[in-house]
Amino acid sequence: MISIQFVTVPGCHECAKAKKVFEELKPKYPEMQIAEVDATSDEGVALVQKYGIFSSPGIIVNGELFSTGALDKDQFIGKLDALKNRP
Repeated sequence: MISIQFVTVPGCHECAKAKKVFEELKPKYPEMQIAEVDATSDEGVALVQKYGIFSSPGIIVNGELFSTGALDKDQFIGKLDALKNRP
């Protein structure tokens, strides 16, 4: 399983773009489990503080901060491929 925590804020355009990327990639990576967390919720505030998320969205992959701000789709695919191909 690939665990994605997707830390968002209401009205965030980059968050909406990232969400579209996730939806597009989900068929290729069925092991990807995505949990969207509002940055203003208690859980979201804790994640922002823990990972030092400074712009949205914050994307945490398997417990490690992958990116903040605009999602680079190619880098994200590379990360997913690397995780998918681990023995």
